[in-house]
Amino acid sequence: GINAEYGKQWYQRRVRGVYMYLVRYAEEQQDLALLSISTFQKGLKDPNQLIRASALRVLSSIRVQMIVPIMMLAIKDSVSDLSPYVRKTAAHAIPKLFSLDPDQGEQLIDVVEKLLQDKTTLVAGSAVMAFEQLCPTRIDLIHKNYRRLCAIVADIDEWGQCAVINMLTRYARNQFVDPNKKAAEKGSDDESSEDSEDSDENFMNSMSTGPLDVVDPDLRLLLQACRPLLQSRNSAVVMQVAQLFYHCAPEGEIVHVVKALIRLLKSKRETQVIVLTNITTMSAKYRKLFEMHMKSFFVNASDPTNVRLLKLEILTNIATEANISVLLREFQTYVYSSDKEFAAATVHAIGRCAAEISEVTDVCMHGLMNLISTKDDTVVGESVIVIKKLLQMQASDKSSIIKRMTRLLTTVTVPLARASILWLVGEYVEKVPKLAPDVLRKMAKSFADEEDIVKLQILNLAAKAWIVNNKKITLLVPYILAQAKYDLNYDIRDRERFIRKVLCPNAENPSPLEKYAKKFFMNSKPPPNLRSTFKNRDEYQLGSLSHMLNSNAIGYQSLPVFPEVAPDTTVRTVVDNSWAAQTRESRSSSASATNHKTKGFYSSEGDTDEDDSEEEDSDSDDEESDSEEESDEESDVESDEESSEEEESDEEESDEDEDESSDEESSSDEEIVKKPPPKVKAPKKVKAAATATLLDFDEPSVIPADTVPSVLSQVSPWTNCLGTLVQ
Repeated sequence: GINAEYGKQWYQRRVRGVYMYLVRYAEEQQDLALLSISTFQKGLKDPNQLIRASALRVLSSIRVQMIVPIMMLAIKDSVSDLSPYVRKTAAHAIPKLFSLDPDQGEQLIDVVEKLLQDKTTLVAGSAVMAFEQLCPTRIDLIHKNYRRLCAIVADIDEWGQCAVINMLTRYARNQFVDPNKKAAEKGSDDESSEDSEDSDENFMNSMSTGPLDVVDPDLRLLLQACRPLLQSRNSAVVMQVAQLFYHCAPEGEIVHVVKALIRLLKSKRETQVIVLTNITTMSAKYRKLFEMHMKSFFVNASDPTNVRLLKLEILTNIATEANISVLLREFQTYVYSSDKEFAAATVHAIGRCAAEISEVTDVCMHGLMNLISTKDDTVVGESVIVIKKLLQMQASDKSSIIKRMTRLLTTVTVPLARASILWLVGEYVEKVPKLAPDVLRKMAKSFADEEDIVKLQILNLAAKAWIVNNKKITLLVPYILAQAKYDLNYDIRDRERFIRKVLCPNAENPSPLEKYAKKFFMNSKPPPNLRSTFKNRDEYQLGSLSHMLNSNAIGYQSLPVFPEVAPDTTVRTVVDNSWAAQTRESRSSSASATNHKTKGFYSSEGDTDEDDSEEEDSDSDDEESDSEEESDEESDVESDEESSEEEESDEEESDEDEDESSDEESSSDEEIVKKPPPKVKAPKKVKAAATATLLDFDEPSVIPADTVPSVLSQVSPWTNCLGTLVQ
């Protein structure tokens, strides 16, 4: 027996190994795989669930149009398999068949609908994955299963949880009203009402996690079911719950995901980058969400550049008047980092803090001016660019800062920084009229060696200086235009022709555009907007590839917009129409009917009272008789036990005394035979179990054959007892 069992296990392992080999090479060698289809069909009937699942997996991996009907038949049979593992494999095979033959979509939707109704947690995740790939817009298939999926989401496998939560997020956005909008409307109604609440109650309402009365009960069910999953060991599950709360929960409840996301920062670098990207988007919208965990985002020496940039972005997003002093001291060390890209990003972050928090604008400007004198060209160039943007936003005197920055033209080599200095001189040429001609003279000497972006700013400076005071630069501007006329870049040549026609027309043919020259070149510009690059990323679903790339990836489906009016909520109500439920209802109704006796036509109230008293007396008599019968039966059982003990003792004595006479043995045997058979009493538990076994089936006329012997064995002692009483 042991050898046979071992041989059977060895055979099953070998068959599974062959199936795994075919899964790997079926698509590459399709002709050879077709020869083994009959073997796979036999494997679908194997008693081992692993072999059945492996056969279905291999069959669905053979991408040949000819076997589509066979695959469809195998999937339909496997969906009704007793093993949940085989049904899970059938759910995985559905997208494969759909990609091979999209015309089978209607039949596969019926199969998916049946799988979605499966109550096994092992099948739920795979069924939802098949639904997402086959028919993600068929929300009607989810209505009846929504509450059940919310109840079992914690018991599904981890990757199945990701699929289920992602699908339920889209469902919530499609079926529920925006809870934040409802909360805002309720808040406005409360303010307009005459009855005002106490200050303590208002404070508690503001600190609450969210108004429960403005959230749909089904949405509340989803949030409560998914919140424990924030403690999951799988970072993908935590991210899915975080995006669910971010996109669907009230604003006051998003705080629940903060600690879980902070915990993920201790994971691997790949996971850390994904989590930081999502935190950056969340902090750009909700500034105070991560303010208490500011030190968790301080840059470490071992962090790579991409992690450093994300942490810096988060620190800039959460900067407030309370913590700006700590952040500026931290930024002061980042500026001198050996990572040039990170140092330049730090300078830009200082500029953002200066633009958003007016209390520290002067301090940041002073620090940026000190950075100009450093030897790092990258830091100097970025500092010039940031100062240029800050000067546009300030209304104070800028001449001293501009004079100091013009001295950097001899040392700064970054093209964008040189272009920014020339732009500042040209933009405020009226405030520094004596400085502009000197700067233009220096730049005319190196015009041919400058970058294209610098040449364009030299041409703009020449045009603005000509408009303000053309007497000092009468020969300098034509010289610069002559160099630009033969430049290799056509943009520079076009700009030269435009300036020449507007500013230097011929005396014989005056240009009609000359009177509009000041509007062309000296018009005021709007101040720049220093904001986070993650500001508009929340239009993509958090955790998705499109959110990481900040662009639509292939296959991405945007989240639906919350409806203005909530759809019908009764579609999620499941009515139990099974035979067992109907039987229970009929029993309860019949029991209630027997308790209330109907009153006859000629009966009076007194008669009914007498009848009730008589019924009570008869009930008490019946109870007494039942108790007497039970005591009699117990005494009978005790006497039977005593008689059986006497029989056993007699048998032992007869075995020990072998030399006794045959007459005595015959007499003892006759006495044993003449004794009446013992009475068997069926216990109440046996009767209840037998009755429950007979009634616990959905079909009233069909009883499984394998349960009949157990039912009869439980009922037979009671039938024997009834037969004895009749005799």
